Amino acid sequence: MTDLAEFEETLKEISERGGEEMASEWMKNIECEFGRAPLIFKRMAERPEVLISHLLYKGTVTRTSSMEPKYVELISMAVGAALKCQHCTSYHMQAAAKKGATREEILETILISGLISNSSVLANAYRIFDEKMAVCFPCENDGLQDQE
Repeated sequence: MTDLAEFEETLKEISERGGEEMASEWMKNIECEFGRAPLIFKRMAERPEVLISHLLYKGTVTRTSSMEPKYVELISMAVGAALKCQHCTSYHMQAAAKKGATREEILETILISGLISNSSVLANAYRIFDEKMAVCFPCENDGLQDQE
């Protein structure tokens, strides 16, 4: 079965069974597989159409990826870490381990995400500095004037 055929079959099942039933089943599957469901999924589940659309998108991107699932989770963990999202980092770290990531791979991914995150801060700040501080301060500044 092709990815598109599988996607269409899933859409058909959602249509036949209903959004609430499918959302509930998917939440149970997530909790079973990972031991818990992320808070964002729990809030999305309050509006099943939101949860379903999110999980369809997430599932399609990951299922059609040419990368091994372990690497998809390591990348997801790195992005969560770089964005300083404790819950995303924790969830994807656990998922990466369940998909075969070693302790060393997880630690290296954390180091790389920190390196890139730090570089991003520096690159952004230096660009702003160059843009806003292009004026030569000594040339433009007469120094402090006596205020008498």
